[in-house]
Amino acid sequence: MRTVDQLVSDFAGMLRQRQGQHLNPWVAAAQASDISQLRGFADGLLKDYDAVRNGLTLEWSSGAVEGAICRLKAIKRRCFGRANFDLLRRLVLLS
Repeated sequence: MRTVDQLVSDFAGMLRQRQGQHLNPWVAAAQASDISQLRGFADGLLKDYDAVRNGLTLEWSSGAVEGAICRLKAIKRRCFGRANFDLLRRLVLLS
């Protein structure tokens, strides 16, 4: 449990303080641990290493764009494919 607590706390600190330079040692420690879930998470991070490193290092974020896309998809789902473009446009502008 201490290992899990330490690794999760370290990763959360990297996220909060944008310390991408600590990613390699963290991944190595997670892969060396006995916890299969942490090893799997670390393997998943390595699959898209550049994006993860940039997300932990750079100040730019696509969060606002992702939120807008999620909102648009929710509006579209609400209409169940029955709305034409004019109605969808009005719903987007009003919400």
